[in-house]
Amino acid sequence: MGSSRRAGRPSARERLLAAADELFYAEGVQSVGIDRVIEHAGVAKASLYNTFGGKEQLIRAYLEARHARASEHVRHVMECCRTPRERILAIFEAQGEVFASPDFHGCAFVSAAAEARPGGLVEQAADDHRRALRAVFTELAEQAGAADPARLAHQLHLLYDGAVLSARHDRCPTAAEAARAAAAALLDAAAGPAREGPG
Repeated sequence: MGSSRRAGRPSARERLLAAADELFYAEGVQSVGIDRVIEHAGVAKASLYNTFGGKEQLIRAYLEARHARASEHVRHVMECCRTPRERILAIFEAQGEVFASPDFHGCAFVSAAAEARPGGLVEQAADDHRRALRAVFTELAEQAGAADPARLAHQLHLLYDGAVLSARHDRCPTAAEAARAAAAALLDAAAGPAREGPG
């Protein structure tokens, strides 16, 4: 009986990541001390250092886990889309789902990077997330037939960032909807000549 309970219990790594996700996202990576994470996770202090090495590595792992979840969410919402245009707009619709959550506190990556030392593991994890998102926009812009996919991807990324900022700081419930409408206008403009054809 006892062994079956232990088998079903989350590992120290899983508990530390869950505690970090809850505390770091709600309160900030620098505001929350390592002792609070350890206490919240219910693990020994040595478990953190044996598993991650230190706080900066834990923050990086927390951000990488959030990136994996965000990427999976985006993949899921794009699954039912038939065209690149629909997939791009679906990304903004996915934002709206996140903004509607009562636990929404803005972008975890922007918040963590703002508190991070330049060139450190935390900044690198945040940069990796942003590069991955830009790559998705660029690929979809190419598939949509944009004359300058990199430029369109940059514009879409700016809209994405602006929606996060507005939803968090302006407490605007329609930020994602406004960003989606602006993205649709950008896509129409980018695809205009292609629609008209050579004639």
